[in-house]
Amino acid sequence: MADADAVRDVAIPARLNPTAEPAQPSTPAPSVTPPDAPPPAQPGEMSLVGHLTELRDRLIRIVLAIAVASSVGFILGDQIVAILKAPIPTDAPLYFTGLGDAFVIRLKIGIVVGIILAMPVILYQVWAFVAPGLTADERRVVRPWIPFALLFFAAGVGLAYVILPFAAAFLIGFSTADLQPLITAGAYFDFVTTMFLAFGLIMEFPIVLYGMSRVGIVTSERLVRSRRMAVLAIAIFAAAMTPGGDIISPLALGGTMYLLFEATIFAIRRSGK
Repeated sequence: MADADAVRDVAIPARLNPTAEPAQPSTPAPSVTPPDAPPPAQPGEMSLVGHLTELRDRLIRIVLAIAVASSVGFILGDQIVAILKAPIPTDAPLYFTGLGDAFVIRLKIGIVVGIILAMPVILYQVWAFVAPGLTADERRVVRPWIPFALLFFAAGVGLAYVILPFAAAFLIGFSTADLQPLITAGAYFDFVTTMFLAFGLIMEFPIVLYGMSRVGIVTSERLVRSRRMAVLAIAIFAAAMTPGGDIISPLALGGTMYLLFEATIFAIRRSGK
């Protein structure tokens, strides 16, 4: 009965006013469009989380390689200390003043030796992380330079060892009857290890410049135009990265960097860039 009464109440006004438009149904509420879902990853592409996961895994492998190689350096610490002490133009022993200084020195030497020995693994992991972002042609061009990166690092460490006797003789040469050297082991090995790592890592910059040229970031013309700024940057960097305060180390490092800079420009120009 209630339904019939409702139908009658609606129909009566319509009969009384035939010109009235029929009642329209209530307008439904507008639907809310859900946000667009992110497009699915294309085959061969990796999400941001995937990149971060891969970076974490490769960093873990690098740390493990350095740890294993550092244990070798720590075990052979006595022999390495004797080799590194040989360039000093004096037979006096090296002294340490703290109770745990000898252990810390051995640990530092082991870590530096570990980085040097693990450099092939480090370079491979860096290349394996970067290579998927390059085109096939870029990978083909840059891949042969990876062994050169290892060779340049070894050459830098060797250059540091060759320069070390001259730098030590230069600095000790300022001693007088009233100023006699009492060389502490901590200061000396901090100086040596910093020099070795600085020379080794700096020798990698030609590889970086050449790789940047292959992806279009730099060109030989741009490097030629920036030669003056490059010379100034090399001079400042060489002075900052040689901890001894002598004149021989920064000159040797800066001269080597400049020669490599010019050789890199030549190689980039020959490659057509």
